[in-house]
Amino acid sequence: MKIKSCTICGLEGPIWKNHEGDKYCKSCWSCHKSKDTKSQKPKTSPSSSKLKQKSDKQKAIDKAYTLMRKEYLNKHPMCEIKLPGCTGQATDIHHTEYRGIKTLAQATWLAVCRTCHDWCHTNPKEARELGYLK
Repeated sequence: MKIKSCTICGLEGPIWKNHEGDKYCKSCWSCHKSKDTKSQKPKTSPSSSKLKQKSDKQKAIDKAYTLMRKEYLNKHPMCEIKLPGCTGQATDIHHTEYRGIKTLAQATWLAVCRTCHDWCHTNPKEARELGYLK
């Protein structure tokens, strides 16, 4: 093992990495490497860099849902669950049944605040017992 001076700290010792002509001791390379890798984009194959597009059918459902959601929240401005810690202001639509084909079925909707919505999804057993999930 050759003893040389580190480009960064200048100390003489074993060289851990020779990168683009610069020589690094182990300590300096670990600092340089972390900075160097943060600025680089992860390598991806061309096919994985593009997200799959939604189908025309799903786009139509999403568009209708956005309009219906806004109208529903205007008609139901207060949280319909009102658990402890509830903020009172409805900001989300909670689907009491899995969305899928029932995404647009307003009979399965509840206007809820973010706190109550999070509680329903973190406590599904209790939410089912209270009728907030089916």
